[in-house]
Parts: sequence; structure tokens; C-alpha cells
Amino acid sequence: MITIASIKSKLVKPLSENEEEEVISCLEQIQNLCEEREIHREWIVLENYIPTLVELLSGKNREIRTRTLVLLSILAKDSDDAKDRISRVNGVIESIVRSLGRRIAEGKLAVELLLELSRNEGLRNRIGNVQGCILLLVTMSNSEDTQAAINAHKLLDSLSSSDQNVIQMAKANYFTHLLHRLSSGSEEVKMSMVTTLAEMEFTDHSKSSLFEKGALGPLLDLVSHGNPRMKETAAKALCNLSTLKRNSTQMITQGSVKPLVNLLYNHTSSHSLQDEVASIIMHLATSTMSQNSENTPVSLFQSDEDIDSLFAFIPCTRPLVQERLLHAIYAMCHSPLASTVKSKLRQNSDNEQALVVLCDNENPKVRANAVKLFCCLTEDGEDKEITDRMGQQLIETLIKIIKSSNDIEEIASALGIISNLTESTQLTESLVKAEGLPVISSRLQTQNGPHKKHLIENAVGSLCHFTNPTNKESQRKVAESGLIPLLVQFLEAGTGVTKRKASISLAHLSKNSMELTRPIPKAGLFRCFSPQLESRCPVHQGMCEVEVNFCLVEANAVAPLVTLLGDSDSDVCEASLDALLTLIEAERLAFGCKVLGEANAIPQIIKLLNSNNSNLQEKVLNELDRVFRLVEFKQKYGNLAHMPLVDLTQRGNSRTKSLAARILGQLNVLHDQSSYF
Repeated sequence: MITIASIKSKLVKPLSENEEEEVISCLEQIQNLCEEREIHREWIVLENYIPTLVELLSGKNREIRTRTLVLLSILAKDSDDAKDRISRVNGVIESIVRSLGRRIAEGKLAVELLLELSRNEGLRNRIGNVQGCILLLVTMSNSEDTQAAINAHKLLDSLSSSDQNVIQMAKANYFTHLLHRLSSGSEEVKMSMVTTLAEMEFTDHSKSSLFEKGALGPLLDLVSHGNPRMKETAAKALCNLSTLKRNSTQMITQGSVKPLVNLLYNHTSSHSLQDEVASIIMHLATSTMSQNSENTPVSLFQSDEDIDSLFAFIPCTRPLVQERLLHAIYAMCHSPLASTVKSKLRQNSDNEQALVVLCDNENPKVRANAVKLFCCLTEDGEDKEITDRMGQQLIETLIKIIKSSNDIEEIASALGIISNLTESTQLTESLVKAEGLPVISSRLQTQNGPHKKHLIENAVGSLCHFTNPTNKESQRKVAESGLIPLLVQFLEAGTGVTKRKASISLAHLSKNSMELTRPIPKAGLFRCFSPQLESRCPVHQGMCEVEVNFCLVEANAVAPLVTLLGDSDSDVCEASLDALLTLIEAERLAFGCKVLGEANAIPQIIKLLNSNNSNLQEKVLNELDRVFRLVEFKQKYGNLAHMPLVDLTQRGNSRTKSLAARILGQLNVLHDQSSYF
């Protein structure tokens, strides 16, 4: 007793290294005494050592702190009196928690002490309230030190008697106790837990962890069977967690879609609940967009009728729900089962009519999503009669959007719809009537932003309708708008799609160039001095101007079109070839071939015989059959075509074999009368 009393006075916060050594020595003596007999521990407590020891925890010397933690653990173990005395010291838990956040050896001792102290209810409540304590415990529960991790888990279990502690654990990514309460707690507790999940900001790891630990089942049960407020909150929590693709896929495969859709359709569901459910369905649909082709594709709905039902519900609900469901269907149209979804939507003409109405909706977000979906439904060209059914209303709606919208993606989609529609005289007239050309031209020439490439692709595609060869007046307006030089620029600077569509428009325009070429007036006496001979077009043999007869030569389009013959995209090659072939149509063969020869186009055309596109091969063969009727070109390029033609007689289809053999006959490689091919 005398020793215990005498040592206490020496356990003050040391200031020098010598003092630290003395304190360490004293702590070692006290520890030895504690381990010798239980009565010694009682005397140390009675001597009021505890406040002095707690004071040492705030010191800088690590060995002093670790020895102090060991001592406090020894004193507190199996002693309610020691725990009670510890609880009366101001800041004791805070001091221990600071050690919890230090190196693993010290932290391990701190968690061991806190675990012992947690047996005292008052101290247990205080432990959870110390800032950062639960986060440190959760971190330690993942420690490589097995015993430290076990003690941290035990302490977290002990602290879980408090709902507030459980919430703090969840915010530190420790969800075990929250999920237990979510399944088996009282209504009030469940509400508290689900509110936490609804309001938390999760990392993707946290979202995944919750579903792995079984959050989906109880949340879906609360959404389906809880009271109205519980349903709304649980739906918000599910919405929060469904933004992770893995979770959404799990929700689909575990049958979550049907109860969610039932809630959406239920007229007793609150607006707030419908909003959250619509968002969840949107997330689920979005998760189906990018799937591994090696696995069985995951589909949002099990039957085609479900798709129809969902779409039919859209016009009957509020703007926010409309926006999210349109987005969901758009996502489904980009899933592995897209063709089925699109086909089902197109089968019902009421769907198209409803979509046209939604494209004119006063809510900008609803309208934008409707336009995106409509564009998606038209992009594969399956529905060729859509303009016949929709009429002028659709065209005017789209032109209005292109003219007035501030959403670049919406504008690009509206242009995409027009671009995707099948060319026809009626459509061209509708577009002209709606004054679409100046609107589209304006967007094409002034647009910048993240969707610029997509917008330009679709705008150039839309121009194809105005360049339709059957409408010379519309073509004239295109030329007068200064768009032909712009189309030529896109041959060199656009995307593959833009280059292809620009080539198509130029081909359209060139088809009428001969008819619109002005003949050169007969010269008078001094014909040899006339400048008109110099302005004669080498192809059309008249006076050509870009804005009058849309001549490709005058527009300087021949060289970039020839370059595109070597493009890696066969569709681009074919479109540029079509444009160039307008220069050798009918009686223009000799004149046009000369121009193509000077532009080095013939070798490039011959190279297209190696294409894998049989339609392109056949088109080239038909033209070479004509070109090689000109002796000059047969002699100059015949050898170049020899081997590709021979190859086609061996590996081509029946049509290309026959055509290749015929040309080889022209080149005197085969007998003209050969019928083998």
C-alpha cells in the first residue's frame, strides 16, 4: 500500500526524457502489482489512480500511452467500481478514442479497453457519441490483426443497442445491424433505418455491399406492403441504390419489376411514390443497355404486352413520370432485345400517334425524351409509311423543335427523325411547305457543343430530302442557300456518316446538272477570240455554275469524292461512287471518264472490286463494262482490272461472276461467246 501511494505522485505528465523514463518505470511497477493480486488492483483504484492514468493518455510518448491503456484495461476488467470511476473522468472516452486512431498496436489496446468499458451502460452510450469513434471501429474491423478485428466487431455489436449508433455505422459502410433492424425492427425503427438509406450518399462499393448483404428483399417488401410514408421512403432508398448497374440487374432477375410496375399503375399510389418508382424503372432499363453478349440478355419485361402497357400509361400520367418512362423505353431500345421492343412499339399505330403528341408537349424534358425515342424508332428504316400516317403535323412539329429548342441533343434527334425518314416526293414537299430548309441550314452552319458531330450528321442527312432529284425547285433553294460548298467541305472533314450523306446529296444534285446546264451560244465571226470556250464544262459541255446546275466539277467535289473511294467504310465508298458515276451517265460517258481519269478515280474504282460488299462490286462491274467500251480506257486500265476480275469469277456470286466474265471478254482474256459463267 505504501508503494502504491508513493508511486502515484510520480505519474505526472513528463516534460523531459528522464521524466518519461521514470513514468514508464513506475507504470511497469504498477502493472506488476496489478498482476500479482486482485487486492492490489482494488487498492490502486481506491488510491484514485484512474484520473492520473487518463491524463497520461494525452501525452506524446507512445510507450507511456500503451502501458497506460494496458493498466486501465486490467483495472476495468470485472470491476464495476473501476468502470464507474473511469466514467467520472472528464474526456476519458475521447482520450481512448484518440488512441484508437493511432498505430495498430496502440489502437488494438484501445479497442480492447473500450470493449471492456462498454459493459457499463453509461459508458457504452458515451462511446458511440464520440466523434469518429464508430468510423475508427469499422476501419479496425477490417484490420489484418485478427484479434483487433474481432474486438472491433464485438464492440460494434455492443454499440448496436442504440439506433443512432446503428445509423452511424451505416454511414461508415457497416450495414449489418441496419439491415437486421430493417427486417425485424418495429415500424418506427424500420422507418428510421429506411430513411437513413434514402438520404445517404453512397459510393458504388457501398451500394453493391448493401445488396450483397440482402438489402433488396426487405426494401422491396416495405415498398410493396408498408404504410404510404414507408412506401415512399423505401422507394427513394431503392432508387438511390438502383443507380448501380449491378444492383439494377439483380433487381430485374429477382422479380422486382412487376411489383414496381403495379405500384406505378395503382391509382392510390401517391405522386411522390410514382415519381420514385418511375426513376427506379428508368435505372433498371438503363442497366440493360450494355450487357455482355456471352451471357443470356436480361430483359426488363417478360412479355411484349408489358411494353405496350407501359407506353400506354405515359400519356395518362404527369410530366416527371412521363420523362422518366420515355427515358426507360429509350434505354430498352438500346438493349440486346432492342429489335423486339422497337417492333412491338411500331406495331401499334396509336403508339406513334401518342409519340407525335408527346413531341409537341409543352414540358421541354418530356418533349426532348419523346423526340429521342422517336428518332430511335426510325433509325433502322423499318417504318417507311410513317409520314403518310403522321402527315404534315409531324414535319411541322419537328421543324419547330429544330428552330426553337435550346437542347442540342433534342435538336440533333429531331434532325435525326427527318434524316431517317424514307425519301419521297411527298416528304420533300412537306419539308419545303414547313420552311424547313432555312431552319436546318441555320443549325448546320452555326452549331457548336458536345453533340455537334451528331447534329451535323443528322442535318446533312436531312438535306438529302431537299436534294431529291424529283424536285428541282427544292434543289435550287439548296444551291442558293450556299450549301453545296458546305457539303463538299463535309466530304473531307465530317464523320463517316456525314461523308456518306453529303455524297448522297451531291449525287442527287448532280443527276440534274446536265439538264440545267446552259448551252454555249454560237460564236460569231471572231469565235477563236471567245472566252466562252474556256468556260465550257468538261463533263456537261456547256456553261456550268454551282448555284444554277449544281455541277460537281464546278463545286470542286470530284477530288474529295475520289478520296472517299478508299474509305474503310464500304457505305461511304458506295455513296461517293454513286456521286462520281453521275458524271458518266448516258452520253456523258466519254467526257466524264476523261475527268475521272484525270482525277485518278479509275484505279480507285477498280480497287473496289476487292470489297466484301457484293452490291458495291456489282455496281463497279456494271460501270467498268461501260468504261472499257472506250478503247483508250480499256488499254490504260485493263491490266489493272485483270486479276480482281479473275478473282471474282472464282469467288463471286452468280451475278458478279457473270459480269466479271463479260468484262474479261472485253479485255480479250475470255472468248466473247463464253457461257461458262
